[in-house]
Amino acid sequence: MTDTHPINEVEAACKDAKRVREAAGDTREHDRPTRWPAVPISIGVGIGSAALTAALLYANRSRTKR
Repeated sequence: MTDTHPINEVEAACKDAKRVREAAGDTREHDRPTRWPAVPISIGVGIGSAALTAALLYANRSRTKR
């Protein structure tokens, strides 16, 4: 007679997780980190700086010089 025991839910979940992990394999495309998109960020910073400068000039135009 063999000594087999029924599989409980913890063992079943462990086996399922192991099966899924092995089936997935290595899904990473590359090892190097992705780079930030420099052009859109620099354009955004430039537009933001121009907007702040324009707001400051507009706010200060009504002040009288003493």
